[in-house]
Amino acid sequence: MKFGKEFSAQMVPEWQEAYMDYNFLKTLLKEIQIFKLRNKPPVTPSGALKRKLTLYRAFSGLTQRNNHTSSSSEIESQAILVNSVNRDGSQSYETTLLMPSDEAGEYELAYFRKLDDEFNKVDKFYKAKVEEVMKEACMLNTQMDALIAFRIKVDKPLGLSDRSADMTRLASDVAASAAILAASAPSGARSTRNLHDGTRLAPLEILNHVKFNNTLETPRSTIKGLLPVSQETQLKFTRENLRRVEEQLKRAFVEFYQKLRLLKSYSFLNTLAFSKIMKKYDKITSRDASKAYMKMVDHSYLGSSDEVIKVMERVEATFIKHFSNSNRSKGMRILRPKAKRERHRTTFLMGLFSGCTAALVIALILIIHARNIMNKPGRETYMKTMFPLYSLFGFIVLHMLMYAANIYLWRRYRVNYSFIFGFKQGTEMDHRQVLLVSFGIAVLALISVILNLDMEMDPKTNDYKQLTELLPLNLLILLLVLLFLPFNVLYRSARFFLLTCLFHCLAAPLYKVALPDFFLADQLTSQVQAIRNLEFYICYYGWGDYKRRENTCNTSVYNTFYFIVAGIPYWYRLLQCLRRLFEDKDPMHGYNGLKYFMTVVAVSLRTAYILNKGIGWRIIAWIFSVIAAIYGTYWDLVIDWGLLQRNSKNRWLRNKLLIPHKIVYYLAMVLNALLRFAWLQTVLNFNFFSLHRETSIAIVASLEIIRRGIWNFFRLENEHLNNVGKYRAFKSVPLPFNCDEDDDEGEWL
Repeated sequence: MKFGKEFSAQMVPEWQEAYMDYNFLKTLLKEIQIFKLRNKPPVTPSGALKRKLTLYRAFSGLTQRNNHTSSSSEIESQAILVNSVNRDGSQSYETTLLMPSDEAGEYELAYFRKLDDEFNKVDKFYKAKVEEVMKEACMLNTQMDALIAFRIKVDKPLGLSDRSADMTRLASDVAASAAILAASAPSGARSTRNLHDGTRLAPLEILNHVKFNNTLETPRSTIKGLLPVSQETQLKFTRENLRRVEEQLKRAFVEFYQKLRLLKSYSFLNTLAFSKIMKKYDKITSRDASKAYMKMVDHSYLGSSDEVIKVMERVEATFIKHFSNSNRSKGMRILRPKAKRERHRTTFLMGLFSGCTAALVIALILIIHARNIMNKPGRETYMKTMFPLYSLFGFIVLHMLMYAANIYLWRRYRVNYSFIFGFKQGTEMDHRQVLLVSFGIAVLALISVILNLDMEMDPKTNDYKQLTELLPLNLLILLLVLLFLPFNVLYRSARFFLLTCLFHCLAAPLYKVALPDFFLADQLTSQVQAIRNLEFYICYYGWGDYKRRENTCNTSVYNTFYFIVAGIPYWYRLLQCLRRLFEDKDPMHGYNGLKYFMTVVAVSLRTAYILNKGIGWRIIAWIFSVIAAIYGTYWDLVIDWGLLQRNSKNRWLRNKLLIPHKIVYYLAMVLNALLRFAWLQTVLNFNFFSLHRETSIAIVASLEIIRRGIWNFFRLENEHLNNVGKYRAFKSVPLPFNCDEDDDEGEWL
């Protein structure tokens, strides 16, 4: 692999603009090369003379490297001179071309101007990020001091007998944790530390100056925050609190270590890129400029700063000692999780199940055609009873297929979906694994359908009709068991992540709303028909209709819940928007909540029209449905996707696009609007051709799932570009302790 591709592949996606623009610099070098080739003097036709000169030059160059010239002659032979200048209070570097009168001098001047701009950008960015992690290291230093003291209080609540020994051990532990920045802190922090060495708090007195951070992350804490009761932030020295504090700090250290690793990689990659590009320059121009330029790089902050490496060593030592019981291999496994390995078994099983799915679909079509099932008297009853039961699995499989396609495209266009969703490193599912699960569900569902039809048609098994009707229920129960399975099999981390987000949606607005929570709630809004099918499961099997294959789910109670379940996903999104409006005070969340409120009203009116008919219900349902659809389409395109920008350099799109073909964005916008209104037409009881009503409903529900899949890609693309614009590559981890604001911060350094 060429260095340019490897360089791009190893970039931190959110920092792409902060890396050296290697490709553009290569373009400038190609222009120099083209100019030199175009103005190259004629070559002597004598092959022998050319060979002699080539050999002589090769030998001359070798012997010249062994000659020791004076320093003055070295300066005279230099091609460039790099100077350090002070601009706006910050240090930057400028390169002077010592021989600009050459035929390609103008091109080389342009090259070095761009090279200096790129290096100053990289150096400035790296220095700013190092300063950020140093400040965070100071905070972690304080947290570790408090944690060690907290452990002493929990282990020895009275501490009368061994107080002196405990104090000695605590003092050594505090000194060890404080040494994180002892050798690498910025000059300002180091001077402050020295200033307060004489007034540093005694070890156990640290606990008198810290409190628990009060974060509204549970329903109980949220309710307490709304009630006029005092918030208990005082320290309670219990084992449970100690375990919670250790877990929080452990996550904070792991995340902090990942930041340090990314910074180390950033420094190494950019330094290597400057070395590579200067070697290309030397090769094209036949000059020796890389040595002088790389000497400047090595002496710059980017090349000479070792703060990150020192802090990494101290973090490793602290983490291993305090969070892995001095077990280095265990601690390093947590700090440096292994990259996810591609398994051939997954690819094989995915291919096997996809082939089985295709074969079963063909077999089902042949069975229906050969037995002329669609023209038999029981067709109407089957479509009203069994079809809604099995179409539920079709909706699930289709949604998972769209998600697998999204993952593939996100990876192809380097959208950091794992970071955006907050997946634990190494546990995120790739598109092959999602396809494996989706095709596995499809195989089970198709086998169940074929068994149901075969057992019903076979005279030997026709008497066991009650058992055949239980096949879809058994399949649903099996999938729920696999979803809640507590054992470490079948992607447990991904399953539990899904269940956690689902619980947060159901408990809205009692939980703080994160992106995975409202993203999942948006997926549920496209699965309204699947939720209604779940309601039909309860009615069909709960009321005993399956024994007679009759659909008596038309009672007032069922119709009431038919209203309710249709609006549940939108109601959850409305509550999430209100929670974010309450916390962030951003009116955009209120406008977003209004969109979902309008959708709840529209869905309720459409449901009323389906149940009651009548021209009045139809007109009202149309009016509110069209308003809600237009509102939702505008929000999708402008807010969620960031498109339709009037002053953008890409007409009606964003300034930054990941997909190089602009037509894709225009098609996506048109499809989004059309699929929304196709969904409206079907719900308003417009039938397509001679299809059964249940089939029409299933088709348009599938179109809504496809629309949501398209929405997913562009929604996360916009989120990724926002992270890139803010260089946001890390998750903020809440810390357990909060220092008193009245205390002098210097005493904690």
